Amino acid sequence: MVHSTKRSINELLVSLFNHVMDLEAKAVLTEEYRDITNNDMHIIEAIGVEEPRNMSVIAHRLSVTVSTLTTNMNGLERKGYIRRERSVEDKRVVHVLLTEKGRKAFYHHRDFHKKMIKAIVKGLDEEELEILYHCLVNLNDFLEPESKSE
Repeated sequence: MVHSTKRSINELLVSLFNHVMDLEAKAVLTEEYRDITNNDMHIIEAIGVEEPRNMSVIAHRLSVTVSTLTTNMNGLERKGYIRRERSVEDKRVVHVLLTEKGRKAFYHHRDFHKKMIKAIVKGLDEEELEILYHCLVNLNDFLEPESKSE
C-alpha cells in the first residue's frame, strides 16, 4: 500500500507540474501580454513592485546568471515592461523597476497565483494547512538543495 501511494504521489506531482505550467501560460499570457513569454512574466514577478532591485538580486531569485538575465531584460525594456537606472551611490549597480505596463503584468500574474492557492486550500482546516505547508517545504528543500549550503 505504501509503495503504491508513493508511486501515486509521484505521478500526481508530475501531472500537477505539467498542468500548472500549461494553465499558467494560458491564464497569464493573454492577448494583452502576447508580446512576452511565461519566463518574462516570472522575471517581472522577481523584480516585484516594492523597491528597485539590482540585477544580481533578481538573477539570484531566478537562479540564473546576470548575463542570462541581461538578455531577457533587454527585451522587457524594449517592450516597455521595465526600466533600468544606475545607482547614484555606485554607478556599477543597475536598479531595475517595473513601468506601469510592467506593474500591470505583475498584478495580472499575481492574481493567477492567488486563485490557484485559493483552489488548493479550499476546504482545508488549520491542521491540514500546516501539513500541506510542511510537505511543500520538504519538496522545496529537495528541489533546492544548494540553497541549504549557502
